[in-house]
Amino acid sequence: MDVIFKALSDKNRRQILQILKKKDMTVTEISQYFDITGASLSHHLNVLKNARLVISQRQGQYLRYSLNVSVFEESAKILFDLLKK
Repeated sequence: MDVIFKALSDKNRRQILQILKKKDMTVTEISQYFDITGASLSHHLNVLKNARLVISQRQGQYLRYSLNVSVFEESAKILFDLLKK
């Protein structure tokens, strides 16, 4: 859970997750929503991948990123259980 909370602590990473909620995208497509360097975007995507919040799949020469919904469901359940009385 610590890795997930760390990943969610950055506004750019939260925005990436919002963008990927709409559809799976390549780095090039995601970068259109940001005014940051490619290296910074790659760093944010790696943090999200390490937290298992996004997954990537190779399609030809591109990586397509998508949300890992099962991790969101797990995290929501843990948070819900913590807040239950």
